[in-house]
Amino acid sequence: MKFPPFRSAKAQGTTRGAKASAWLATAAAAILALGGCTPAGAGQDTIVVAIVANPQMKDAISLQDDFKAQHPDINVKFVTLPENEARAKITASVATGGGEFDVVMISNYETEMWAANGWIENLQPLADATDGYDTDDFIPTIKEALSYEGNLHSVPFYGESSFLVYREDLFKEAGITMPENPTWTEIGEIARRLNDPSKDFAGICLRGLAGWGEVMAPLGTVINTYGGQWFDTDWNAKLDTPEVKAAVTDYVDLLHDAGQPGAATSGYGDCITRYSQGQAAMWYDATAMVSSIEDPSSSLVAGKSAYAPAPVQNTESAGWLYSWSLAIPTTTEHKDAAWDFISWMTNKDYIELVGNQIGWERVPPGSRQSTYEIPEYAAVAKAYAKPTLDAMYGAEQTSSMVNPVPYPGLQFVAIPEFQDLGTRVSQQISAAIAGQKSVDEALEQAQQYAGRVAESYQEGGK
Repeated sequence: MKFPPFRSAKAQGTTRGAKASAWLATAAAAILALGGCTPAGAGQDTIVVAIVANPQMKDAISLQDDFKAQHPDINVKFVTLPENEARAKITASVATGGGEFDVVMISNYETEMWAANGWIENLQPLADATDGYDTDDFIPTIKEALSYEGNLHSVPFYGESSFLVYREDLFKEAGITMPENPTWTEIGEIARRLNDPSKDFAGICLRGLAGWGEVMAPLGTVINTYGGQWFDTDWNAKLDTPEVKAAVTDYVDLLHDAGQPGAATSGYGDCITRYSQGQAAMWYDATAMVSSIEDPSSSLVAGKSAYAPAPVQNTESAGWLYSWSLAIPTTTEHKDAAWDFISWMTNKDYIELVGNQIGWERVPPGSRQSTYEIPEYAAVAKAYAKPTLDAMYGAEQTSSMVNPVPYPGLQFVAIPEFQDLGTRVSQQISAAIAGQKSVDEALEQAQQYAGRVAESYQEGGK
């Protein structure tokens, strides 16, 4: 995927310093609200690693004996948090120069902007000096998304796009054939047909939990394929257009008619559990889901699923591009030790370690091309390897959006204000999913939020 050129705040008619100051103020407020984190410990070889509490990250923690054997003089302390909390706490710390963390888990949303602001280290020289690390092995779209001025500033732990997983066995029993390139209209019809609330069985599982990286991730791609956008090329807010209303209405109605119970508080983790435990016929979400739902030690449906492209409406494709990656804040006093840890968790040997120690189904997908050439992984990933790579290579604005936009990003808008804007809009959407307000009311408020952000990017904006 080729993002449009990064547009600094200065290029939008204001200075990056002003934008950074605004972000710093927001982050400072966030860190006060969240409370402080214990600083790195007394020993100079102790590093504090802040990561998201997703299954693959928990696997990395369980494999720490391997890291300690290679680096006996480095102690690692983990701070693991759910996605929303992790994003807020990490942003607050890094943006304010708090120095609580030596390694942080971020994404392609933050990497370019944080690198431009000088908040994270350039990792390219460290990677180039590490024997066998091989940055050319990273999937090209992911590598580009994590680079600034041609240099990696974070490195991928796993990468993902999005696709639709469905219970192939149940489809056969019901005489249903999944379309080769399904539309949301078709998926809605199938979900309503298979939905069975009396058995706590949902026709489809979709995120509804508030958060710019929760409900707005899948919903953002729905908005794109329906012809909606956050802003047009003149930076006019566009969240109250008929296209956006149609996309959000269909998403909310589908959850009401055939979604999981309590959808408004259901995020990625909950959908993993529900689908893995056989409580849903379909699930549209991140391709990284395969590490959990195809794990026979924890999933009741391992080997029973098939995969289809992200549903579309008015576009050729509709996926996203995302990577959970590791970066080093410039405030760290343990840069070499931090890189030792990062290079351990993101190298080729780690992939082999997970496969041999935990299971090949648990390998972090979507980061390295060589992963898909490992015979053991190829065997267990037969059903989803090609759909995963197809989704990642096909995640482009030109094929996933109807209208041009002035910002990089598919399921997010790569501007500093989006963490706050996306969260505020997501709260409105979740309220609509919960039945607390109508879609029109939710989008009216969302448009006001977006309009205030748009003003600073328009000609003459302050």
